Amino acid sequence: MSDVQSPLGRRALYASTAVAGAFALAVPGSAADAATPPAAAGGTGTLERAPRQGDAAVAGVQQPGAAAAQQQPRSSGESIRPFSFHASDNELADLKRRIEATRWPDRETVEDGSQGVQLATMRKLADYWANEYDWRKIEARLNALPNFVTEIDGLDIHFIHVRSKHDDALPIIVTHGWPGSITEQLKIIAPLTDPTAHGGSASDAFHVVIPSMPGYGFSGKPTEAGWNPPRIAQAWTALMKRLGYNRFVAQGGDWGAAITELMGVMAPPELVAIHTNMPSTVPPEIYQALTAGDGPPTGLSADERRAYERLELFFTHGIAYALQMGHRPQTLYGIADSPVGLAAYFLDHDKLSYELISRAFDGQVEGLSRDDVLDNITLTWLTNSFVSGARLYWETMTRTSPGYGTGPKNVRFFEPFGVKTPIAVSAFPDELYQTPRSWAERAYPKLIYFNRTPKGGHFAAWEQPKILVDELRAAFRAIR
Repeated sequence: MSDVQSPLGRRALYASTAVAGAFALAVPGSAADAATPPAAAGGTGTLERAPRQGDAAVAGVQQPGAAAAQQQPRSSGESIRPFSFHASDNELADLKRRIEATRWPDRETVEDGSQGVQLATMRKLADYWANEYDWRKIEARLNALPNFVTEIDGLDIHFIHVRSKHDDALPIIVTHGWPGSITEQLKIIAPLTDPTAHGGSASDAFHVVIPSMPGYGFSGKPTEAGWNPPRIAQAWTALMKRLGYNRFVAQGGDWGAAITELMGVMAPPELVAIHTNMPSTVPPEIYQALTAGDGPPTGLSADERRAYERLELFFTHGIAYALQMGHRPQTLYGIADSPVGLAAYFLDHDKLSYELISRAFDGQVEGLSRDDVLDNITLTWLTNSFVSGARLYWETMTRTSPGYGTGPKNVRFFEPFGVKTPIAVSAFPDELYQTPRSWAERAYPKLIYFNRTPKGGHFAAWEQPKILVDELRAAFRAIR
């Protein structure tokens, strides 16, 4: 393995790495009583919320979509209020205009993606986005679900809350990652809440809560530093307790995995178990070998050696985005101002995810569709939440966010957190690395379930929802 081509150098690179890491709709008056409502009626180009103390005496406050998302309306106390979003026609027309006005660079000088997202892929994406993609489809899907906002620790948190018709359903909070949003989890809601209609039994049912992380999508944007993963983990426990759940489980991938594992470290009594599809299990000797650059330690099994090689690839060629956002997120004005720039940045997460996404624009429908990809990007664009979302990486650096990590030791990508609760692991083959069972057993003393899935990658709920649903059903049967 050649030295990392970075001014930081190999040791500094590893040392500085952070954890991966319309409704004119009659929704339930309380999120705790939420069930799937009837289809949404058409909106009027507004974000709508319930009035709060100090509001004018109107039934709903209406504001332009993106502008309203930036204003972060505040709720009072522990109230929970219905939420909806409807992008204005002007916002969508402006998006199309900006896509069509893109100033394109010249083509890459290689025949693969080694220089970044390829020009041909972005041309196809932009053409479909500007001329065929319909935001109103995903908007209607979102607004047909029970959406809410509540203030936690001074910040408005948006979440979807769908209760199962089965009384003994297990409450679960599912957290997305970067570059993601609640659109990642939409495909798993119906089979989790209504298992008898999706190949399962009533005993497999879940009540599902899907929050938007602070700074992402419809949640408020922090105006002060300090919203790091441990604070989010605490907020999620507060949210579940506010919804009336005194016994629940948690699940996540990417940042959602880190937040979920931190919940497992904090181990509130209401949290009975967690599940991750991106486990943090890398042993210290593996990190030492990666840092030294002398190759894998001797005595590794075949699975452990493959995991080492994938980690080596990621830390050599796949981590530029995290370092950039971890150090200078505010500088990314050009990404926030250009739809095509935003799309390219989101596509360039890791090698296998890029291959998965780019093939959607070549007519291959396995995993993600073109609309899947653009739903997430368009939501980020319309809420102007790229930079506020990117700051989560900055917040995770110990040097910039005191209290995260222990002393000089920073929690790095995939380093064990010290989870105290029972934990289940689903290891997907195209994840950034597929954790070996031996590493999982070593990292998690209370491992209750482990399985290596036949296919799937980093965005499991988004790409392989059926597999993930099956995994969650199996993983939590032992603690129901």
